[in-house]
Amino acid sequence: MISTASVSSAPSASHAGTPLAGAALRHAETWVFDLDNTLYPAECNLFEQVQRRMGEFIATTFALDAAAAAEKRKYFFHTHGTTLRGLMVEHGIDPAAFLSFVHDIDLSGVDAMPALNTALERLPGRKLIFTNGTVAHAERIMRKLGVDHHFEAVFDIVASDYLPKPDMTPYRAMLARHGVAPAGAVMVEDMARNLKPAAELGMTTIWVPTTAAWSKPDAGDHGHIHHTAPDLTAFLAALPAA
Repeated sequence: MISTASVSSAPSASHAGTPLAGAALRHAETWVFDLDNTLYPAECNLFEQVQRRMGEFIATTFALDAAAAAEKRKYFFHTHGTTLRGLMVEHGIDPAAFLSFVHDIDLSGVDAMPALNTALERLPGRKLIFTNGTVAHAERIMRKLGVDHHFEAVFDIVASDYLPKPDMTPYRAMLARHGVAPAGAVMVEDMARNLKPAAELGMTTIWVPTTAAWSKPDAGDHGHIHHTAPDLTAFLAALPAA
């Protein structure tokens, strides 16, 4: 059952510490997973649907053709971190209307992932979702994957006060709300840049690379990536036992 209840005590964050590895990684206190293109394979192409819906929203809102809307979406993404943030900052767009529209997508291409379910079952720590999407979007996908029962909470873009990753503010808010100690936490993400704040706060990081250019780290900037998992399910299943 997903809960968004807050925890009053805020953990301290530290830049120091050795990233978890081996059996210690398996027994992390808290696992923080991104959702899109991380919990499910990027080959499901769900984000392509979301991007297309973003383009349609922009085209309708600003009376643009598809090509101009796509360019505007890319501008917002690169300038503000997410299309939504750009629309809010530059045009005062209602975030609820935007999020409802862009997450109205077809999930028929997403199948249950029993192997992922088993791999998550073997991880004894708490499990959270930290996403630039919404709780509703995350819950729909987790139910399709058959893994929703593993996650105690979703920290979404609304909980982030619409500040997207990799802004440091929502990372601190997520840790505080859910009582997460960074030194015992692992963050899993497909966008390498979103792992940098996690590493700076003392979390162990796992990068799930995709073929998208925005998934990759900047040239020479790999210090915040502690582990790489091209296949997340296989990576989790292969972690050594204590």
